[in-house]
Amino acid sequence: MYLSRVRVDLNGLTRETLFEILEGGAYGAHQLLWRLFPDLDAPRPFLFRQEMEEADGTQGKIPKGLPLFYVLSDREPVAMADLLDVQSKPFAPTLEPGDRLAFRLRANPTVARRVPGARHSPRSDVLMTAKKPFPPGQRTSADCVHAMDQAARDWLVERSEGFGFHLPVPPEVGAYRQHALQKPGRRDAIQFSSVDYEGLLEVVDPGRLVETLARGIGRAKAFGCGLMLIRRP
Repeated sequence: MYLSRVRVDLNGLTRETLFEILEGGAYGAHQLLWRLFPDLDAPRPFLFRQEMEEADGTQGKIPKGLPLFYVLSDREPVAMADLLDVQSKPFAPTLEPGDRLAFRLRANPTVARRVPGARHSPRSDVLMTAKKPFPPGQRTSADCVHAMDQAARDWLVERSEGFGFHLPVPPEVGAYRQHALQKPGRRDAIQFSSVDYEGLLEVVDPGRLVETLARGIGRAKAFGCGLMLIRRP
C-alpha cells in the first residue's frame, strides 16, 4: 500500500470543479483523485480524506485554505503536472498486539434496519436515530447532543474488535455533517452523513487491523469516508 499527501494546483482545474472542491464536494474530489491512477480498468483502488491546507510558517509558500487530500492506495499514484502534486511513501506498518496508536477517522456511521417484507434492509444514520426521540424544540439541547455523540461512539466501539483493535478510552467525536451530492445522470442527490473521530486505539490483531486500514471503515468510501490515519503517539 501507499500513503500519499496530494495537493491541488487550482490553476489546472475547471471553474466548476474548483468551486465544488473548495466547497467540500466529495464527488468532484473522488473524480479528480481517479486521475492519479491513469488507464486503470479495475475497482476503485484508494480511500481518501479531504482537509484544508494550513499555512506553513517555515516556508511561507503554501496559502491557508487550499484543498489537501490524504490517499491510501493499493498502488503508487502518478502525479499530474500543473494539477496534482503527490508525495507518496510505502505504507506497511509493523504492528504488535498491545501497541497503542493515535488515530483519526472520518466515517459514515449507519446500521441496517430490518423492515418486514422488504427485500433490502435500509440503512439508518445512528446519530439521527438518537436525535429522533427528542421533541423538535430540544434537538439542539445538551442532552440531545450528548445522546448523538454517544451513539457515534458506541457505533465505533461495538465494531472495534472486529476491526482488530480495542479502544482503551472513548474517542473524541466532532464535525458531524450531512452531505447531499449531485451526480451527473442522477435525478436525486446522494445523501450521507460523516463524523470525525479522534483518539487512541490498542492493537488486538495486527493482521486484521492492517486489512481494516486497507479496506476502510463503514460506508460512503467513495465520498471521503472510511480512511483511518494512524501514528505512534
